[in-house]
Amino acid sequence: MTPQPTVSPEQKKTLWFVITASSVGTLIEWYDFYIFGSLATILSEQFFPQSNPTAAFLATLATFAAGFIVRPFGALVFGRLGDMVGRKYTFMITLLLMGGSTFAIGLIPGYKHIGMFAPALVLILRLLQGLALGGEYGGAATYVAEHAPKGKRGFYTSFIQTTATLGLFVSIGVILAVRSAVGSEAFGEWGWRVPFILSAVLVAVSVFIRLRMDESPLFKQIKASGKISKNPIKESFTKPENLKLVLIALFGAAAGQGVVWYTGQFYAMTFIEKTCRVEFVQTRNIVAIALLIGTPLFIYFGWLSDKFGRKVIMMTGMLLAVLLFRPLYRQMYLLTDVQYKTEIPSEKKIVKDSQVNADGMMMTSEKTIVAYDDGSRLTKTVLLPDGGAPGDPKEELELSGEPYWALIGLVLVQLVLVTMVYGPIAAFLVELFPTHIRYTSMSLPYHIGNGIFGGLTPFVATSLFENSKTTANPAGDPLAGLWYPIVVAAVTFCIGMIFLKNKKNEQVVDSL
Repeated sequence: MTPQPTVSPEQKKTLWFVITASSVGTLIEWYDFYIFGSLATILSEQFFPQSNPTAAFLATLATFAAGFIVRPFGALVFGRLGDMVGRKYTFMITLLLMGGSTFAIGLIPGYKHIGMFAPALVLILRLLQGLALGGEYGGAATYVAEHAPKGKRGFYTSFIQTTATLGLFVSIGVILAVRSAVGSEAFGEWGWRVPFILSAVLVAVSVFIRLRMDESPLFKQIKASGKISKNPIKESFTKPENLKLVLIALFGAAAGQGVVWYTGQFYAMTFIEKTCRVEFVQTRNIVAIALLIGTPLFIYFGWLSDKFGRKVIMMTGMLLAVLLFRPLYRQMYLLTDVQYKTEIPSEKKIVKDSQVNADGMMMTSEKTIVAYDDGSRLTKTVLLPDGGAPGDPKEELELSGEPYWALIGLVLVQLVLVTMVYGPIAAFLVELFPTHIRYTSMSLPYHIGNGIFGGLTPFVATSLFENSKTTANPAGDPLAGLWYPIVVAAVTFCIGMIFLKNKKNEQVVDSL
């Protein structure tokens, strides 16, 4: 049995400070990045014309995806900087760029005030967010891994792996807290801006913490020995031996991991709210509870990968995702399909409310509330403008009891798959590349896999669902969107099983 490395109390104290400082900053960057997705429904109403709400929502998801698409470019720009100047200073820049962009989104006037300038400005800031995140993750993962002792790298880097999910959890928590404080109507008008503006405070705290950080010891070694790469991009992607590693990392791990991560969390939230029509707050509560329960598993599977190897854990999670996604989502849909619920006719209510909107037009809303024997309630709202045609009905389902907790359980199962593929991947990527080009080499496949393959998941899956609607089947196939993550994960599993090595207890590959 391989002896475990001894770590002095002082080294352990330094290591935990490194993990805390890196994780807090990375968590805040993920929070900034994911507020947009968590508020996609409201942002589609704020920044896009409402003549076609479905098109507006898809445009919002496309803008959300744009931030993912540019992440590989951020990986190249900041990865190069990190390999030439240092890890610490590079992800200090990415933190400030992300925080400033997020804060600015909270200040942009809506479509009603500045027209198409609104979505154009949001798109520009979203691209800046993507560039910043492209440089952040690789730096944080590399920084922690280069401090961690051999045999425990999966465990220590797994704390960085929790930050993406915790960032999503915090974004949902802040959104729900602000909405509760100001009310749903005020939140839809202006309260949604508060989570974006709050980013400035969070970033200031993180900058204060990161200023106390020292440079990575391995980077200082290669700098002292004069072996810093003069052109890490060229070395990473033109040398056949390094390019082969990049391609294996992308198509044998990162692409499948990306679609599993975004399906299990973001698409799950989109599916529950848009396809299953579950009410806004309840949708986010369902996802948030599952995230809170499932997040410790990132650390567990990171630790487990130190014992049994990275490949076996990641590939098992990938295969389970391929096999389970359709059964899981079919059950999610059935739990919320009112055709399978028994209505209580005596509790049916119709409520009308009239008010003058911002344009001076009298609007009457008619709400039909239908109760079911499992405790669920369906609210159908129709706007009846004075002298005009009724608007499209809006339906919101509120779950109760067993269906509510069952839906949380189904999202939690997906979280288990997410933690299996994502918990070990930072250690896997760090161990794959030599020190002098590590930041650049690991960042690009990670951000193509997560930013493009994974980040496009909500948009592609929702588009597939919308395209499945026909005259004969106007409701469409609710599971059509799952073919995208299933195919990508299946291909990645096959490539990973052939080309990946099952590393464990590896020393960080070094060029010294």
